[in-house]
Amino acid sequence: MKTSQLSIYRGPCAILTDLNLTIPQNQWTSIIGPNGAGKSSLLQAMAGLLKYTGSLTINEVELTTLNPKDLSRKLAWLDQGAHNSEEFGDSLSVYDTVMLGRLPHQGWLHLPSAADHITVENVLQQTDAWHLRHRPLEQLSGGERQRVLLARLLAVDSDILLMDEPLSNLDPPHQADFLKWQSNLLAQGKTLVTALHEIHFALRADHLIMLDKGKLHFQGASQDPRTHQALIALFDDRIRLEKLGNDWIALPN
Repeated sequence: MKTSQLSIYRGPCAILTDLNLTIPQNQWTSIIGPNGAGKSSLLQAMAGLLKYTGSLTINEVELTTLNPKDLSRKLAWLDQGAHNSEEFGDSLSVYDTVMLGRLPHQGWLHLPSAADHITVENVLQQTDAWHLRHRPLEQLSGGERQRVLLARLLAVDSDILLMDEPLSNLDPPHQADFLKWQSNLLAQGKTLVTALHEIHFALRADHLIMLDKGKLHFQGASQDPRTHQALIALFDDRIRLEKLGNDWIALPN
């Protein structure tokens, strides 16, 4: 994905201004920045949910020229606010919620295929949510619901996965599982884009995009010392980065 002079407005207010970005294919890119930097708005524009000016392309094809079904096959979207049961209905079961991820692969009024059912079972097993399959969403904890929504995302089986705060409500073991899922998806050739507040997890990505006050602060490889310097500056020298084994972690100054 690429953006050129991308800007987003909400009424008269500019949320993002003149962004020129490159999302490397078959890699993991994390978008980070202070509160209100525009991370969620950028992801929503990439998902085709927010109007923008400028250009946003997937494989050199402008996003707005793709019909909804083609777009949904190319990318899957996890919304930061998707934990609200009202989005699906309180009584919808976990299994049926995840089956919604297969809609882009189904014909009009077609029943789910055997392959659809196999995919749903596989992703529920993968996210440790298979045992929840018969329960309605309203009976789930925040962390359980987040795992179900991640399963729905995986069920789409798209080339690009856009995730806004995917670690929300996950406990440490399931956060560790999330990193394994990311590695498996990358091995399948997927392109991953996440907005994260957890800097130590964001630094596990291949590529970082930093936003500040609706503008691009920096973009670069996560292990590049210049990226680390830009990250510290992004948070006004109020953090420092330390090496822990093979990973970098952010600590308050």
